[in-house]
Amino acid sequence: MKFLFLFYLLFVSLRIIESVPPFACDPGNGATRGFKFCSLSLSIKDRVQDLIPRLTLQEKIRLIVNNAIPIERLGLRGYEWWSEALHGVSNTGPGVRFGGNFPGATSFPQVITTAASYNDSLWTAIGKVVSTEARAMHNGGVAGLTYWSPNVNIFRDPRWGRGQETPGEDPILAGRYAASYVRGLQGGAGNYLKVAACCKHYTAYDLDSWKGHDRYHFNAQVSKQDIEEIFNVPFKACVVEGKVASVMCSYNQVNGKPTCADPSLLRDTIRGEWRLDGYIVSDCDSVGVMFNDQHFTPTPEDAAADVIRAGLDLDCGPFLAIHTEGAVKMGKLSEGEIDQALANLLTVQMRLGMFDGPRAPFSNLGPQDVCTQAHQQLAREAAQQGIVLLKNQNRALPLSTKWTIAVVGPHAEATVAMIGNYAGIPCRYTTPLDGISKYARTIQSNGCTTVSCTTPRAIPRACDAAREADATVVFVGLSQEFEREALDRTGLFFPGYQQELVSLVARDSKGPVVLVILSGGPIDITFAKNDPKVSAILWAGYPGEAGGLAIADVLFGAANPGGKLPMTWYPGDYVNKVQMTDMAMRADNSRGFPGRTYRFYKGPVVYPFGFGLSYTNFRESVALAPRKVVVPVTPHNFTSFEAIAISNAHCDSVKVPLDIEVENVGDKDGSHTVMVFSKTRDKRLIAFKKVHIFSGGKHRVRLDIDACEHLSEVDEFGVRRIPMGKHILQVGQHVTHSFKVLHKTIINH
Repeated sequence: MKFLFLFYLLFVSLRIIESVPPFACDPGNGATRGFKFCSLSLSIKDRVQDLIPRLTLQEKIRLIVNNAIPIERLGLRGYEWWSEALHGVSNTGPGVRFGGNFPGATSFPQVITTAASYNDSLWTAIGKVVSTEARAMHNGGVAGLTYWSPNVNIFRDPRWGRGQETPGEDPILAGRYAASYVRGLQGGAGNYLKVAACCKHYTAYDLDSWKGHDRYHFNAQVSKQDIEEIFNVPFKACVVEGKVASVMCSYNQVNGKPTCADPSLLRDTIRGEWRLDGYIVSDCDSVGVMFNDQHFTPTPEDAAADVIRAGLDLDCGPFLAIHTEGAVKMGKLSEGEIDQALANLLTVQMRLGMFDGPRAPFSNLGPQDVCTQAHQQLAREAAQQGIVLLKNQNRALPLSTKWTIAVVGPHAEATVAMIGNYAGIPCRYTTPLDGISKYARTIQSNGCTTVSCTTPRAIPRACDAAREADATVVFVGLSQEFEREALDRTGLFFPGYQQELVSLVARDSKGPVVLVILSGGPIDITFAKNDPKVSAILWAGYPGEAGGLAIADVLFGAANPGGKLPMTWYPGDYVNKVQMTDMAMRADNSRGFPGRTYRFYKGPVVYPFGFGLSYTNFRESVALAPRKVVVPVTPHNFTSFEAIAISNAHCDSVKVPLDIEVENVGDKDGSHTVMVFSKTRDKRLIAFKKVHIFSGGKHRVRLDIDACEHLSEVDEFGVRRIPMGKHILQVGQHVTHSFKVLHKTIINH
């Protein structure tokens, strides 16, 4: 019977695939069969060069916008470029439709949560699953192949509503996440792409709507130092290491110029310096915003010409479709410049196999490859790995399965709230209440019916439940009502009466109280951290469709938490000292500016970046590290030997071996993230690696430090230099190692 069912699924999926005609080069279309651009024996470059001259100017223009038109005489179907896959296939963009044989897709934890795992292999594995499901849906005719994900902006300010979409506040962490997820999404065979990913929003974009300031009008005043050292780092990693197929420019201006019209940012940096093999796309309607809202150009034709000449290839929106032909007729833009943009787009489509007719790669994937048990299990494991244990007083966790658990709080029965924004329709939900109920007997009283928690009337009933139970778990936090795209926060505290709910339930609880927080951004929970009646605290981020199961696994010890915070948790008065519009990163005592992120902030924290406890204990030591590192340099008229510009260094030959021995000295198996920081000047993360170690076991972790990338710093002119002299590395919170960096002049004959 099982065999017959599987055969039926395969038959149905093949019928669906066969019913969807190819995007182009259909061998059944006699009128187009002989076109050279359909020949797989030719290079992609030659095929693109054959196709473009066959198009009229008007056709070309309608192919450089997201809803590209069909060209029936050439056998090309219409194509919607805009699809999203931030943490699962999403119907946020018009390119994806759920229903019929594809009612949903696996919804993984929000990015800020999986970033807390510090696990490259997990990020790649998630990308592989997402691209498998995306390809399957494409084969069924309900999804595209170009996905405008991931979001790799820096979580610069804790109030940012879209911080939840990002890998956090550290550029190295964000870059590693970006490259790993992109590899998972795009990984195909040879030059083929499974799907085409897109790293967004380039650059210095981290304000949506705050106190009258919005992303459409915001001019981010950013120093050359911060652009090079912070904001551009994840995008460079995306392109150089991840080989991403696309980059999206942002709505905002940077230093007075719209990012989508800045040739220095697009043409010179992304395509020139980083060698992007793909296309550059605008954020949706941002070209129109540039003209209509920012009034950057005198005419719409100037706006169309400026963005294309700056390096933009695709407009998400109608602006270029309306105004590009006028720009050509007025002599502001040449048809050849449009051809170059179109060539970049067609090249990506051909790498996706969209011009291969029925021989397109991955055509075997169908409904049977979406929402599989393995995919849903990975979603559960991803949530487990991203959960961060912030407090565990007197080893209150794990809880006993023999106890009765009071389940309290507005997120106790969370469903949609668990998946965050830019999500699709999940395979299924498991609420926190359902998850806990699989382990122990429960009694429930939410205390607040919604996250806004506007009235305390139901809190007494929650306190009654806490009095009856052996332990109480309180689910509180934020939701898309308080943080999302187009909505930044104004404060860092719980909404409404949530704090009162936690404190009163903790006061009355018969047993230990566990606080579980669902949120993207950090919250000032100093009151709970310092309350002895709150025994344990977990941050679960937005844990995805399997969040309820994963949280319960951690609460009852089936999974040992190993997550580390990817962002700083600031005290509530931080927002009174820092304007979101102030892009400065470094502390400035002269104006009372405390700085931003763990790298530059000088002030108290609720919890620091990288913090996270475990049910076991780990001990770290330096097993192998150099005492001296020599950097070969080319002879040059150095103005100073205190710091050598990496442009003068032979970077390929300077790798610093670093071995860290990690021992699990506790009584439980667990995972641990080895984190290495440079403390030569400001503290900054330079390397990390996740390892799983059995109780009583040891593991030697090799971390290869690249002198030019990891030991260098950026000066105020945006020049990356390696300081000579003493360098200090910090492993975790307590172990340090110092060494000297010297230079040696190399003369090439």
